[in-house]
Amino acid sequence: MPTQPSPQSSIIAELKAQITLLAGVVMLLWSIEIIDWLGFQGSLDRYGILPRQLIGLRGILFAPFLHGNFEHLIANTLPLITLSWLVMVREISDWVWVTLIAAITAGLGTWLVGAGTSVHIGASGIIFGYVGFLLMRGYFERSLAAIAFSLLAIFFYGGILSGILPNQPGISWEGHLFGLVGGVIAARLLAKPAAKSATKSFKP
Repeated sequence: MPTQPSPQSSIIAELKAQITLLAGVVMLLWSIEIIDWLGFQGSLDRYGILPRQLIGLRGILFAPFLHGNFEHLIANTLPLITLSWLVMVREISDWVWVTLIAAITAGLGTWLVGAGTSVHIGASGIIFGYVGFLLMRGYFERSLAAIAFSLLAIFFYGGILSGILPNQPGISWEGHLFGLVGGVIAARLLAKPAAKSATKSFKP
């Protein structure tokens, strides 16, 4: 008879899948930046989001994979890893949906309201999406685990919320703001209702 996997082996398998996925994402981002630096002298950045230009819509797909330089990529790598893991620790599918919703929302919002002469690139819109998701999941789910992750997100990354304000030249506050909004939307859509205690009905 086939044996059921033990809880410990299931946890290890899930952890391996998470590590493999995160390593693959980081390797992809760094490979693209190295190729852009060595082979294209940074010219791939033109595939970012160009606000209110029809061709600029392609940036919704490409912009999260492009970075202005290695300093930009280094700044995004650590929060991308840590916040991604916090999002996927319950289910990897949560990470997939939050990433997609945040990327689309950040991209479309930036395309609509960004400065007409600007080009927007970088994974920070998705990173802010993760922050928004983690902050609001506790509110929508009202479970102890979700609230704990919300508190962790506030403790470690609450300070980056200043990035949604238009007070830093060269920073895509539009991508940050709409990425955060996308994360909040994802938290609402993916929220799992808290289990309600069963009540017994008594007849008089």
